[in-house]
Amino acid sequence: MNDIPQFRLNNGLSIPALGVGCWMGQVGESDQVRQMIVWALELGYRHIDTASNYGNEESVGKGLRDSGVDRTAVFITTKLASEDHGRVSAALDESLAKLGTTYVDLFLMHWPQALTKTGEALPPDASPTIAETWREMEHLVDIGKAKSIGVSNFSVKLLDQLLESARIVPAVNQVEAHPCLPQHALLEYCQHKGILLTAYSPVAKNKLSSNGTLCQIAAKHNATVAQVLLSWGIGRSTIVIPKSANIERLKENSSLISLSTEEMHTLNELHKEKGMHHSVCGFHSSALGGSCFGWTYEQLGWDMVLGGVVPE
Repeated sequence: MNDIPQFRLNNGLSIPALGVGCWMGQVGESDQVRQMIVWALELGYRHIDTASNYGNEESVGKGLRDSGVDRTAVFITTKLASEDHGRVSAALDESLAKLGTTYVDLFLMHWPQALTKTGEALPPDASPTIAETWREMEHLVDIGKAKSIGVSNFSVKLLDQLLESARIVPAVNQVEAHPCLPQHALLEYCQHKGILLTAYSPVAKNKLSSNGTLCQIAAKHNATVAQVLLSWGIGRSTIVIPKSANIERLKENSSLISLSTEEMHTLNELHKEKGMHHSVCGFHSSALGGSCFGWTYEQLGWDMVLGGVVPE
């Protein structure tokens, strides 16, 4: 495996720029997840990204133990479920027990909205608010159960709100990011605030595998389109966490290439082509005039329109 760059978090700790994502498209423990982790660690990956909501933290923990790689050599990220915003410490304890570790390297607020146990979203000003949940997450850093904390699916609007009262600046903001949704403005904001951006769906769910521009760049480098996309992501100083349960793809994903300044610019601008600027994720709803998990796009601070995204 090629040497993977390390990025520096705002607390001085390092995080591998390439990780293995553990959302498998469905919730639940599986031997597929365990095997994926074993293969990834054998290949040299040292960054694992999972979440309570994925329902596979036990399988991730088994994979780590079966690999024989020392826990301290692996950067583990997990996430707080929206249903657990009012029980942050207990939720992390449950995740730690499933993972079989006494700490995580990074604990993220998976979504800004708090949900009831029945899945109903609370309004932004209802308790537990983002600020209240974050305060409990800060305590986990104080006691060492989380080395770093961060957020996921946060916009500039919500980060501004959080930073008004935060004692600890989020180390990471994990969002959907790829050439169809490059998040240029959010990336610039996060860099200004010292927050690293992690890109989920960094290969756009393989929806760009036949894109002519990407295929030309890939052919020039004797690489796959996925390798081009991951190299672009890391080249713009974002962490990328592709998922693959296929050992050959895991190998390919870990082989980064060097893109020219012109190629980086081409990929940065790709979203401006007609019909290209959009989300590839399926969690969007037409309810409330456009929403995700009960909050409107306005409440989330996302510049979205139904069926697409307003170009940056």
